Amino acid sequence: MDATVERGPKPGDPFLNEPLKCVVECDTAYASADKRFEFFRSWHSDIVDVGLRCGETRTFKAREKIWQLGDCALAVIESSPDHLLHWEHKKKPVVDHWLVTVKSAPVAADGTRRRKLRIKNLLVRDMCETEGAIIALFLPHSAVTAPLYPEIADGAADFLADYLALLHSNLPHLQQGNVSGVVAAITYMVAATLVPCREKLAEAQAPIDAVITTRTVRAIEARLADPYLTPDHLCRSVGVSRSRLYRIFEPAGGISNYIRRRRLLETRRALANSTDGRSVSTIAESMGFMDPSTYSRMFKREFGLSPKEARALGWQGVQQPHWLSIDQPADVASTFNTLLINNSLGLSMNTT
Repeated sequence: MDATVERGPKPGDPFLNEPLKCVVECDTAYASADKRFEFFRSWHSDIVDVGLRCGETRTFKAREKIWQLGDCALAVIESSPDHLLHWEHKKKPVVDHWLVTVKSAPVAADGTRRRKLRIKNLLVRDMCETEGAIIALFLPHSAVTAPLYPEIADGAADFLADYLALLHSNLPHLQQGNVSGVVAAITYMVAATLVPCREKLAEAQAPIDAVITTRTVRAIEARLADPYLTPDHLCRSVGVSRSRLYRIFEPAGGISNYIRRRRLLETRRALANSTDGRSVSTIAESMGFMDPSTYSRMFKREFGLSPKEARALGWQGVQQPHWLSIDQPADVASTFNTLLINNSLGLSMNTT
């Protein structure tokens, strides 16, 4: 199986720093109530037939945004959860594409989220039902040459679902210069999912790392104040080895250092909140810092001011940066995967 990736943009391209923009945006609000659903159906009439299994056509509302990513297209379709949509591939679709759809599930108590992913080729007759919001990726069949009825790797499919959701959340931060990296990451992930093998999984390693980072950050946020939150717990929760977790969080000084910094940041937010009248020591203890003097030293080393000074500035309404100022090597700051990881961690990017 081959996975073809588009070449990067030419040096000196004046549009590299331009923000990535939505190329198509449709909204049923532009149609009269009695024509909204037919208007929605027309958006996909050459690719799939859409029916309404549940809900009234007169109350139907939907919006769709599409981003062009090289030869790929990423669409986000939002409709009312009260309407059950039936999707069926056309007998003779106008394009030969892989269609990857992702449907989100609620966030669990441990911060994880299970997403349902489907991969089908538009040339294969297929049908499904959805409600609410979905992410749809259209990838040319030639980009990943796999059988029309491939064996799907469940583990890789989970990573691909989370990666597409992560990509969607980061679209506002992307620039045109990121597109080649986006296409490469997507192609490797789809290839690893459709025809799993050691080689394809290795190629998809960078985007998989971004997904692991996001999962880990969610698990940390869910139990940030828990004194029993340890790297071993995170390894079990996220399903990765200690060595891999440590390698991924190396830019943040290691996983333990990241947790400590996140807790310090949380105490700084509380100190800056004028409605929070708790003492400095009480706020520190709520995040596991039991020794006031040690906490004060760590806080000042991290933010350049004492907890009392941070509280005074916050109560005066002085805005402070919301990210953690961790220096990044310049040679990794330009990659798309690093951008995703830094956004997930809440780190500022070194763009030099």
